[in-house]
Amino acid sequence: MKQKLYSFIYYKLLGWKTEVTIPNYDKCVICAAPHTSNWDLFIGKLFYGAIGRKTSFMMKKEWFFFPLGLIFKAVGGIPVDRGRRTSLVDQMKQKFEESKHFHLAITPEGTRKANPNWKKGFYFIAQKAQVPIVLIGIDYTKKTIYATKAFTPTGDIEKDMKEIKLYFKDFKGKYPENFSIGI
Repeated sequence: MKQKLYSFIYYKLLGWKTEVTIPNYDKCVICAAPHTSNWDLFIGKLFYGAIGRKTSFMMKKEWFFFPLGLIFKAVGGIPVDRGRRTSLVDQMKQKFEESKHFHLAITPEGTRKANPNWKKGFYFIAQKAQVPIVLIGIDYTKKTIYATKAFTPTGDIEKDMKEIKLYFKDFKGKYPENFSIGI
């Protein structure tokens, strides 16, 4: 029922398309880019629901106040306490260990402004949890979201980050001027 609703909104009402060639892993980190607008979360959630998958995402715990907190949790939000002694990577590794199915979506830019120095937390989480990274590109000009590459961290972060960034080079965010792969 949920998938039909997501599909109706994503495909019929909004007119978006998908290109998905990666398998539906039990566990993975999703690296989604470009992230240039708050609409990306909405469109991304609809996309993932329309293809019959469930994803979670991290947000500052400060956003989880009533009534927004209930909504964010209902759609997969995980409140993150950056002040905790346990590192964010370790917190997410533990969540992967405790879960049979868990897809964690992260936008590597860490902001909706152009940032060539991407955050590497998604990489370290996947590496420590020993799960693949699924690369998902959002292209507003084509109204298509692509999930066509999965990546396993090798440990050579400089080489791996270059390959990951190059995957996203041709995607256009809602505000293309706010996206940079920095290569």
